[in-house]
Amino acid sequence: MCNQNEKMTTCIGQSPGQSSVVDLPQDIALFEVFEGYDRFSFPGPIYRVTGGHGGEALLICGTEETALLDCGMAYCAEVTLSNLVGRLSALGRDRLDYILLSHSHYDHIGALPWIREAFPSAVVCGSEHCAKILKRPGAHALMKELGEHALQLYEPGSTKEIRVDNLAVDRILRDGDQVSLGQETITAYETKGHTDCSMSYMLDPIHLLFTSESTGIIEGRPEGTPDGRGYIHTPVLKSFYDALLSADKCRSLHPAYLCLPHFGMVPQDMLGEYWDDFAAECESKMDFVRRLRDGGLDDETMLSRYADRYWTGVKKMEQPKEAFMLNSSHIIKALIREIERREQ
Repeated sequence: MCNQNEKMTTCIGQSPGQSSVVDLPQDIALFEVFEGYDRFSFPGPIYRVTGGHGGEALLICGTEETALLDCGMAYCAEVTLSNLVGRLSALGRDRLDYILLSHSHYDHIGALPWIREAFPSAVVCGSEHCAKILKRPGAHALMKELGEHALQLYEPGSTKEIRVDNLAVDRILRDGDQVSLGQETITAYETKGHTDCSMSYMLDPIHLLFTSESTGIIEGRPEGTPDGRGYIHTPVLKSFYDALLSADKCRSLHPAYLCLPHFGMVPQDMLGEYWDDFAAECESKMDFVRRLRDGGLDDETMLSRYADRYWTGVKKMEQPKEAFMLNSSHIIKALIREIERREQ
């Protein structure tokens, strides 16, 4: 872990010798769940090239070709790109072959315009629904707005441009489609719930599953929630029914390793329990919102109560509050839809 007051060069998830190659963001308390645990210690040729807080970018180097899983935020795009180029160069590579999108949100694809500009031959892969969303002017406007909020959170007063040009999917991946990196393959799996465009990716032969946000993120536990091994945030914006189906699908793949968006690698001794813990946290959050609804609260008051419980002091280091409140309003609606579905 880095000194909070220093420029970051050798950080958690970075082995000795990487300092001249990448400039990683320091870890923050939101993800300091397991003491002494390196959540970015990968079991294969996978490298964190993330340029700043809020979203991750992971380089996967196959024997023949390379892939970048997500791109991180727009405000730190130049650093992410520098990290990517530096890491490729250190590995004796000069080409990025694929960009894999987990979904269409600004914190996952914000740096895409910069990376496509630097690597114009890279093939951007994502779900069919992701491709449709990226064609919508309204989606671009929202990404720009939230990207600007993130810029002011992390770089107050900056006038840096938040670009939303050249956002597109070149190759649509459907459930079970594969991308070859040589001796390695990446298999795409639709995992709806967080969004309808969410995809998870299995890297073989090491059998590492990179999940989507549909099946949870490990975070520090909000005050007032039950004790446990690690709070699993359930950012399900569209459908809790779909999210639970996605968790069952991921469980059935029997991954040897599990990498969660934003968090990183799940500890091996937690792997067998993770899916049960995720389902339990979905039910816990549903019970909380059911009590709010049954108390006759209006939408605005429910959102305020939800924020009182889940907006923590450390969470603001990872996400602008505007994005948190927007997401929370969708989570509450998704929870109520699932509650009403079960009551029918």
